[in-house]
Amino acid sequence: MSEHPTIYETLGAVMRDVGHVAKREKNAAQNFNFRGIDAVINTVGPVFRQHGVVPIPIVESAEYDEVSVGRNQTKMRQCTVRITYRFYGPAGDFVDSTVVAESMDSGDKATAKAHSVAYRTCLLQVLAIPTDEPDPDASSYERSPAAPAAPVGPVIPGEVAEALVATMDRLGGGVKQAWMDRFGVPPASLSADRGAEATAWVREFEEGHT
Repeated sequence: MSEHPTIYETLGAVMRDVGHVAKREKNAAQNFNFRGIDAVINTVGPVFRQHGVVPIPIVESAEYDEVSVGRNQTKMRQCTVRITYRFYGPAGDFVDSTVVAESMDSGDKATAKAHSVAYRTCLLQVLAIPTDEPDPDASSYERSPAAPAAPVGPVIPGEVAEALVATMDRLGGGVKQAWMDRFGVPPASLSADRGAEATAWVREFEEGHT
């Protein structure tokens, strides 16, 4: 029998020692707070080293696409990765965690960004890292019907609008108000030429709230 704890026991010890990681970084363009990869690693890294945990990334797949964003139809490279993180413990055994992440960049950073999002997501989920924020159920709101602005031209497809609304409903946390501040109309009334911009905006907001 090994004198070292198993990886499951070791990760349990890591979970006890890791504190919360608050969303202290600010996205000024879209006005939301988020936890960056540096904040998560700065919290988790020393505890991993203390307990002898070694994480190894294994890229299962990486897919790329080109999308156009915004009124100027800026070309962006989109990267979607599937990565398995293998956590080795001091006894030499391991446990795997597989995550999927995506990102966009107008230069050569899409892959690096996707890796950062994947690792951050993995650590937050595997270690059940808490935040110092109020529980979403701490407050509730009454919805009242609002008259949508009349479209002045072609609008985004209905299924795209429904997907955007579903994502924002799931995210909560002021995302709908941030949407209205940026776009001024609900998704169903958004002009078709802003569809890619809107999809990219919601995706970035979602990554920041992961």
